Amino acid sequence: MLSDRRPILLANGRVVDPSRDLDIEGDVLIADGVIREAKRGIHASGVPEGTEVVDCRGRVVAPGLVDMRAFVGEPGAEHRETLASASQAAAVGGVTTIVCQPDTTPVIDDPAIVDFVLRRARDTAIVHVHPMGALTKELRGEELAEIGLLKAAGAVAFTDGARSVTNAQVMRRALTYARDFNALVVHHTEDPNLVGEGVMNEGEYAARLGLIGIPKAAETVMLERDMRLVALTGGRYHAASVTSEESLAVLRHAKQSGIAVSAAASVNHLTLNEIDIGPYRTFFKVAPPLRAESDRAALVEALASGLIDIVMSDHNPQDVEVKRLPFAEAEPGAIGLETMLPAGLRLVHNDALPLATLIKAMSTRPAELLGLPCGTLRPGAPADMIVIDLDVPWVLDPDALKSKCKNTPFDEARLQGRVVRTIVGGRTVYEYV
Repeated sequence: MLSDRRPILLANGRVVDPSRDLDIEGDVLIADGVIREAKRGIHASGVPEGTEVVDCRGRVVAPGLVDMRAFVGEPGAEHRETLASASQAAAVGGVTTIVCQPDTTPVIDDPAIVDFVLRRARDTAIVHVHPMGALTKELRGEELAEIGLLKAAGAVAFTDGARSVTNAQVMRRALTYARDFNALVVHHTEDPNLVGEGVMNEGEYAARLGLIGIPKAAETVMLERDMRLVALTGGRYHAASVTSEESLAVLRHAKQSGIAVSAAASVNHLTLNEIDIGPYRTFFKVAPPLRAESDRAALVEALASGLIDIVMSDHNPQDVEVKRLPFAEAEPGAIGLETMLPAGLRLVHNDALPLATLIKAMSTRPAELLGLPCGTLRPGAPADMIVIDLDVPWVLDPDALKSKCKNTPFDEARLQGRVVRTIVGGRTVYEYV
């Protein structure tokens, strides 16, 4: 930690709080780890003695980000990422809460593993960490995990990570069982049989590169099935990563029908497309794959309209041994904790998205879905917040990244805007100098 918990006044900033539709010039006062006030004129009315005053003129003060989909290697794959290294990366990127996935070794399908992750995070991480529990035992898609016990231990949602539950009966039971505990089911909608040997989006560009494509139907078929199962069971459902126009049509119909569903898009799919793969650049190989430009544009429109609820990083560290390979053989995945917000700000600077909408999708909405007390600047809320300089230009240097792996698709990208201060529980954990 870079500072103690003495009171902090973030003065003269642009205060953006989507939880209250607030976007004003004002101040935020933090004391005893919570937000005391967030309004105009705090500075003039006097502050507690010993308060650290931070002039935020020309900068944005917003709730800390909640990344709803991040793979952290601990336990079992610490060479890829640890809770400590992931939290350092998160702090740089303005992520004050990481929601880690259960596809670890061992799998997070036992309350003891949930407890291990929480204790380990308390000991080594500088941001909040909440694990998702496995939906099925060993992520095999066959036998349900003990959702009730896992939730009681601290799991905030349930998923099989990057695997889809292909058995519809198992998925129906999972939604029904989770419903009884008011638990959120998060599902990776990608039919593995339709994916087959595919490695990128199916279409003309894949044909030109001589690579086997993955049809959009791999996603929409699974999503359509899930919508019918959610309607049948009344469970709470979240699509982990929506990537295509066709999936948006399925999602829109479900929401208009009153089904309790939500969906996320990764910052990669919102800001990149299949053309970025260029000459077989494996850092752009992700799952689901980057789609066509028309799909990317449709995702941005869906985010602006509220059809897509959440933007997440899909942080997935992969080391050079599995990334520096021919494209078809390389593992999918890209890191994103440090670049989620700067990449997302491209949409703001291009006038494709209001800043408040982006912050809501990266902070307020995921906190609401997961039942977490963060994602807001309301008085009394935990003091998890960030200060953003929207205008500072910079070039991403992969060697400066805090993640253990450097597989970023934004390698040497020109970016505009970055986090200059991250505060967790009233303590400054990162400051850009």
